[in-house]
Amino acid sequence: MQQNAQGITIALSKGRILKETLPLFAAAGIEPLEDVHTSRKLIFETTRPNVHFIIIRAVDVPTYVEYGVADLGVAGKDVLMEHGAKEMYELLDLNIARCKLMTAKMKDQPLPAGKLKVATKFISVAKQYFATQGRQVELIKLYGGMELAPIMNLADAIVDIVDTGNTLKANGLEADEFIADISSRLIASRLALKMKDDIIQPIVDVLADTVAANEART
Repeated sequence: MQQNAQGITIALSKGRILKETLPLFAAAGIEPLEDVHTSRKLIFETTRPNVHFIIIRAVDVPTYVEYGVADLGVAGKDVLMEHGAKEMYELLDLNIARCKLMTAKMKDQPLPAGKLKVATKFISVAKQYFATQGRQVELIKLYGGMELAPIMNLADAIVDIVDTGNTLKANGLEADEFIADISSRLIASRLALKMKDDIIQPIVDVLADTVAANEART
């Protein structure tokens, strides 16, 4: 799809974030013309003829925005922290998909002294966190099933997203150290804000009002 200079493309994250994001954009009068949950398409026209959605993996959203392929995007703060979020602005905390980024270890077992082995998909974030703690770590890149790493003695601890903590408990682990509060954020490319502010700003304003109203009801 060639970008329309008069329109904007919004990159949305698949999964839980998508389900919570769509109602926010609906409040701004922007809804997909097809069911994004059942369609196999990746690009969707919306009720606004100058606005398109692309539905991609959360980890890829910052890349599409950074390179200007998408003008706006919605991604979790964890993804943005790991990506580095260069060449883009974080415009708004949407206050959805809230959770925490934490370390976790086997329940009631102290961590070994000295260098730790830590499994995570958040390599950059973990590296920075443990550096600020002055602790030496060996980071092991995993893409899923983090809880298995301490159980199988692959790692002493993990760095991962914690929501209810039920998965940790079910596998004999416990949350240990807090790293960051996580929620989904609206991001924009620098170029888009410069060239398409007249389209983007009204959308941001409505989203901000909707988020504030949702917070007031909770």
